[in-house]
Amino acid sequence: MDIANYLDKFKKAAKLLDQKLLDEKDIEIVTGVCLDSVVLKLYKCSWASPLQDPVTAESRIFFSIWLTEDGIKKNELFYNIHALKLRKLKGYTIESRKFADDFRNAFKAFEQAWPNVSVNFGPLTLMQGTVKADLNQLNTEIVTLSHEFLKIAHLVDATLLRYKK
Repeated sequence: MDIANYLDKFKKAAKLLDQKLLDEKDIEIVTGVCLDSVVLKLYKCSWASPLQDPVTAESRIFFSIWLTEDGIKKNELFYNIHALKLRKLKGYTIESRKFADDFRNAFKAFEQAWPNVSVNFGPLTLMQGTVKADLNQLNTEIVTLSHEFLKIAHLVDATLLRYKK
């Protein structure tokens, strides 16, 4: 995989996101390489352990879009919402399985907007799916998926609120 080329495409797509909307929702963006994949992540600092980098914090929630070598062969982008080690998230008392169930119940109302989505995972992956993508027009799919996530980011906040100490 030509990582530099695809990373450049992900960075360009990130610049196309509605910065005003991101600011209103307090959502941050990071692009990079993780596990031989090019990735774009959307997250809130409040969804991660305090005093830790929210991109690498032990306990955190984030939305990601990524491309793998296999995805290139199949013209597919992957996406998901991860919720890692929430029992360790300071200021909350969270059982990961219950949190995942609560989030997924709220997500049902939005599920039809997400192609090939599944919620049939353990509690670390709240939802995950794939979309067919023209690799020459990755920015279109990345922007579309990101904006769909912005429409449901409030579900993470609402679910977290249930578990606040």
